[in-house]
Amino acid sequence: MRFDLDEDRALLKQSTRELLEAESPLAESRSVMEDSAEGYSKALYDRLAELGYQGLAVPEENGGSGVGWVGLAAVLEEMGRAAFPGPFLDLVIAAEALRGAGGEIADAWLRKLIAGEAVVVLADRETLSGEEPDRPGARFAGGRVTGTKHFVPFGRQADALLVTTDAGLVLAPRPDAGWNAEALEVLDHAQRFAAVTLDSPATLLADPAASAALLATCARLAAFGASALMLGLVERSLEMAVAYTMERQAFGAPLASFQALQHREADMFLQTEATRAAVYRAAWAADASPGEAPLLIAVAKVQAGEAGRKVCGENIQLHGGVGYTWEYDPHIYFKRIKTLEHFYGPVGDQLEAVLAARGV
Repeated sequence: MRFDLDEDRALLKQSTRELLEAESPLAESRSVMEDSAEGYSKALYDRLAELGYQGLAVPEENGGSGVGWVGLAAVLEEMGRAAFPGPFLDLVIAAEALRGAGGEIADAWLRKLIAGEAVVVLADRETLSGEEPDRPGARFAGGRVTGTKHFVPFGRQADALLVTTDAGLVLAPRPDAGWNAEALEVLDHAQRFAAVTLDSPATLLADPAASAALLATCARLAAFGASALMLGLVERSLEMAVAYTMERQAFGAPLASFQALQHREADMFLQTEATRAAVYRAAWAADASPGEAPLLIAVAKVQAGEAGRKVCGENIQLHGGVGYTWEYDPHIYFKRIKTLEHFYGPVGDQLEAVLAARGV
């Protein structure tokens, strides 16, 4: 049975596609990704804020749009199709952390984030990548946070960091002199990571027990968001492969007429539709049956990761020799998949969670 969006969310999905096609076509966003330090258009993010995108997943009582996880999936799917660069998913995760923490300081920064007045990201490698930090974690004492956080998404561009410390989750505003941050080499041109060394004033938002619950929620949201992005990436990669094989000819006939290639594209289609089913099933559960959501989100991330490797990899192969060249687009989608596969709830960790839930 196919999952159909209701009228409001279908309209949101369509309007997002039209907005990105008009204001962030891949030909233009590629130059931003490849040639700018920020890696994304701040003007376009301001436009998204004006339209309420930064608060899509935030309940209305907290100043957001409250479209739910299904609505969020629809938007992220379209952003995946466009290989949309920048910290959008990271803003969604940070908004959930701020909303969950509550309090005057957190609420003030949440309002800034939704309004597009601040970039706030979660500086927690374990939540994002599932790996233990390779250096001691940050500490909070006397109103200051100290230590180094690695693989902070858009850490150099952020106006505030949500930092996990020995005392719990703290919020550290950007110092006047800027962050002491080292840009890290990336494979995915749509992403930026930094190692940020902290010795800054900060505010404690949640103690260790409350922080653990917040981070668990953020980890599920991160895995789900990455799955929805990967759905868009594989969907567009399939379309690119089909279009190219219908256009390109060999021995006087389109490549798409060869049965062996048809079989490969059929397999790509099955992977794409399986991912769509998994993502929207997880989104429905998160909105309507929260008890089922953790397992279904893990299933979605596993399926999306497997599909991403196969579909985006096949897209490169079906483009032939040009599929490996910088000028063509398949490599952008493959690189985006690799980052989303290993961060935001690594596929390996999600697979272990699925097996454990099934008693395997």
